[in-house]
Amino acid sequence: METLKFKTNIKCGGCIAAVTPFLTAENGIDKWEVDLQNPDRILSVETDKSAGEVAEVLKKAGYAAEPIASL
Repeated sequence: METLKFKTNIKCGGCIAAVTPFLTAENGIDKWEVDLQNPDRILSVETDKSAGEVAEVLKKAGYAAEPIASL
């Protein structure tokens, strides 16, 4: 399991409520959180999935997720 980070367009608690059912229902996603204080609205996901698979889940929920390269 690794932690992936994404720049998103999730802006508020209502947005988090909208993506929650999509992320929690997805097998292979263990934990996730969004940093609303960061201007890039960073989503951190502990997962066995690829960055593309996680981004696709967000797309189904109506949000964009751009993977951030690990340092």
